[in-house]
Amino acid sequence: MAEALGQTGIKTVVTREPGGSPGAEDIRKLLLAGDTARWDAETEALLMMAARRDHLVRTIRPALASGQWVVCDRFMDSTEAYQGFGGGIPRERIRELYRLIAGDFTPDLTLILDLPVELGLKRAQTHTRFERMGLDFHERMRSGFLDIAQREQKRCVVIDAREDLAAVALAVKAAVRERLQAAL
Repeated sequence: MAEALGQTGIKTVVTREPGGSPGAEDIRKLLLAGDTARWDAETEALLMMAARRDHLVRTIRPALASGQWVVCDRFMDSTEAYQGFGGGIPRERIRELYRLIAGDFTPDLTLILDLPVELGLKRAQTHTRFERMGLDFHERMRSGFLDIAQREQKRCVVIDAREDLAAVALAVKAAVRERLQAAL
């Protein structure tokens, strides 16, 4: 997507969560490594929020202030899906933490690449502690993402990711064109 945006002259910063800034990358290492039971869901959520705060302050807000678009692999909805739906933390508690670190900042568009859990795990290119969590965790997480998309229809678009890469890329471009009026 960033490449397509760049071809239209839109300057884009590509980033990820957890991570995206030096401090957040350090926290990422803590979150992704080790045993699946290394952290409970609340500790994970707090670490995610600390990483997100640093990411917002050092990467996202400066990019937006300079007129660039930001394409981020995961953001707040991932915390709600992973630690909320997957880990059992009430949605409002996660939202309170988010408001504390980000105020009313919200992405303009969230693309949720959806596919059955078994296929997603098979396609996973990494095997972090999150990928090693049980199928029931991943089913709750997937349900969480779909619930968020249902509640936030103005911001979220669900993309059927069962298709091949080219078809998914076309669907992503179509969503960006439609929702953000980008000439892709």
